[in-house]
Amino acid sequence: MRVWSLHPRYLDASGLVACWRETLLAQKVLRGLTRGYTKHPQLQRWREQAEPVEAIGAYLHFLHAEATARGYRFDASRIAVPPTNPDRWLGVMSVSEGQLALEREHLRAKLEARSPEALPRLDDVALPHPLFASVPGRVAAWERA
Repeated sequence: MRVWSLHPRYLDASGLVACWRETLLAQKVLRGLTRGYTKHPQLQRWREQAEPVEAIGAYLHFLHAEATARGYRFDASRIAVPPTNPDRWLGVMSVSEGQLALEREHLRAKLEARSPEALPRLDDVALPHPLFASVPGRVAAWERA
């Protein structure tokens, strides 16, 4: 499972679809609707939120917006708790610069292998997903580096 901390604009088509599907799975886990993946380390940061299902719904909202801007048709009705005010969620979760750097390099390797035409979109200092605010720090403790 990879729920990217990076802005979805950096993802190629395969990455965007995979992130959507994996985040829907994470949403299902957070709602208690599956027995698999319940101990997945990436879910820690969502569980730390006061409203984990709403937070992941906001994350999905921004993924959906990126997909729509690219002409893809992701089913927004799959978002269990869509945000009534998406702007309220801008930058509410923190992500360390170290985590962003690790994910940027991880994504760079994936793009080199499957979508080299998408590499120019990947900035040297990648922006976080709109839900996250970048803060100084190392790779997250939950990351399996």
